[in-house]
Amino acid sequence: MSDYLLPDELVGKAREVVEANRAAGRRIAIAESCTGGLVSAALTEIAGSSDVFEAGYVTYSNAAKISQLKVSEDVVDTFGSVSVATAWAMARGALAASDADVAVAITGIAGPGGGTTQKPVGTVVFARAERDADPAKIVADQKFFDEKTRSGVRLQAALCALELLMP
Repeated sequence: MSDYLLPDELVGKAREVVEANRAAGRRIAIAESCTGGLVSAALTEIAGSSDVFEAGYVTYSNAAKISQLKVSEDVVDTFGSVSVATAWAMARGALAASDADVAVAITGIAGPGGGTTQKPVGTVVFARAERDADPAKIVADQKFFDEKTRSGVRLQAALCALELLMP
């Protein structure tokens, strides 16, 4: 049996993130939707993660995104919960709600249902916001993970989010 609850690949990437951000003196926050806390769980698998991990927000519903992260209802209504605009607002909201230096947001469609022609299952959007960075400098991307299972989409999304937390 492993020493960790989560897959070794995920724990290994989380360890890299914790060590790199510790060395950089950065605190991090996560705003998660489709990953449901998986990124936060991976980070907290690492002993000493409290040196860098400030906060994790699991805002699965649109109402939670709006109330907890202050995502504009207009943004969600106009662009949808799985959009660059919503992910960017989630990342900015996590940064504003915490003392973190950097925040990453994840929102997507893990499946098996919920996809559309425009946004099929496996569509995940990421955004990163940094404290005191130029607000016009948006770091956001939409990816498609062609995984066969919900857990596969969520694992790939979590790994991508962790990569965005590297200094």
